[in-house]
Amino acid sequence: MNDVDKKLLNQIMEEDVTKEEVYNIRKNGACIARKENPYIRITNKENGRGIDVTVKENTLFGTVHIPVLLTESGLVDVVENDFHIGANSNVIIVSGCGVHNQHGKDSIHDGIHRFYLGENAKVKYVEKHYGEGRGTGKKILNPITEIYMEKGSSMNIETVQIDGVDLAKRLTKAQLQEDTTLTITEKIKTSGKQQADTDFVVELLGEHASCHVTSRSVATENSYQEFRSNIIGETVSYAHVECDAILKDQGSVKAIPEIYAKHVDANLIHEAAIGKIAGEQLMKLMSLGLSEKEAEEKIIEGFLK
Repeated sequence: MNDVDKKLLNQIMEEDVTKEEVYNIRKNGACIARKENPYIRITNKENGRGIDVTVKENTLFGTVHIPVLLTESGLVDVVENDFHIGANSNVIIVSGCGVHNQHGKDSIHDGIHRFYLGENAKVKYVEKHYGEGRGTGKKILNPITEIYMEKGSSMNIETVQIDGVDLAKRLTKAQLQEDTTLTITEKIKTSGKQQADTDFVVELLGEHASCHVTSRSVATENSYQEFRSNIIGETVSYAHVECDAILKDQGSVKAIPEIYAKHVDANLIHEAAIGKIAGEQLMKLMSLGLSEKEAEEKIIEGFLK
């Protein structure tokens, strides 16, 4: 890996991946480094467009890092990764894509991740996206996440889009069986003329399935974000969707909620709040000696924490 690769990794990964127990590093459409252990196996798909990650039953405290780097301008990288999580396992999966585009052609990463959680399995999934480079070519990321949860399983998802991605279309689809819990926290920041599109489709199929989605977004300059959620309660179930956004300059955000209760005991809630930074917050920080710009940055940083 060169210095550009290392910088991208530092943006999307909190740890030094090469020192971790299990990892798979993909660059410009090909695997450049891999490590596994007896409990977590990584195998290539036959079509060469992704990997299968298999976690054995009863695996505890396993961690998998699967970063993707895109540094070739004009490349369209399509990857399909499937995660098979054995029953009673408890694992952390850390993903992310860093794009460096220094030239005039668009660089595109289409990442499709499918999660199959066995009974009573627990997964924490962390995903970060980042773009950089002075080229005129766009940095485009289109992540698709599919989740299939068996009885008693739980999944906690944290997704972050760091400033620098020109266009993103994010789709998350989930099917929850009985006694399952899905928690999703999304944080997105856009600037310039960037656009970000998020779509959640969650089916609560089993009794006492529950879902909590929190979206926090900041749209500055002339950027645009659109958030859609479609939560379907098929039986006794619970869901809470919260969309909060801060606007600055000419930024704009659209929130489109859809909740469909198909059972008398499906309890589905959607809340949305969009607006500029409150003047009271600015004044309070400015009274401490911060400039208006510094105060705005501090508020935005705290909002996206």
